[in-house]
Amino acid sequence: MIIVTDGDRVAQGAVEQAARNVGGCTISLSAGSPTPLSGEELVELVKQAQRDPVLVMVDDRGSRRKGAGEAALEHLARSREVDLLGVVAVASNTEKVMGVPVTHSVDAAGRLVEGPVDKEGQPEPAGHERVEGDTVDVLNQLDVPVVIGLGDPGKMNRWDRSSRGAALTTKAVQTVLDLSRQAKGEGRPTRA
Repeated sequence: MIIVTDGDRVAQGAVEQAARNVGGCTISLSAGSPTPLSGEELVELVKQAQRDPVLVMVDDRGSRRKGAGEAALEHLARSREVDLLGVVAVASNTEKVMGVPVTHSVDAAGRLVEGPVDKEGQPEPAGHERVEGDTVDVLNQLDVPVVIGLGDPGKMNRWDRSSRGAALTTKAVQTVLDLSRQAKGEGRPTRA
């Protein structure tokens, strides 16, 4: 399973397209701003999925506090019933959040870069070390193997639209898959 920390309608289209691009599936019922399902409900849906990897969306709808999206993310990450390969941490304009360090980020040009990006997918200046979003702070308390930063899925000046193939969201998801497979010795993940 791969979690994407955004769930609005535009992000949903990009995440669903990215899942198709990598041969996986999306828990479309997880879309919404805020996340409409509990972590327990999402675990059950992931277990029923027919293809791997399974992409799940979580969203706090701009709240700085732990909202429905972060609560669901926390439950999913701690569940022993599903395997979390990684998280695509989405940047937003939410202020006064802690943010989360990332393994890499995908920028608006489709490059894999060191460090975080902003909501538009632009690399943050040197010394800025965290992706800041409304649904990412809880990641600091969780053991997540891979965290990849991304600007706003489906947007980023229209470069990531689902009608264009959602190339940036796809690259972020594929990067999580690649790093997960490397860590596991190139084997195909099971019940992702």
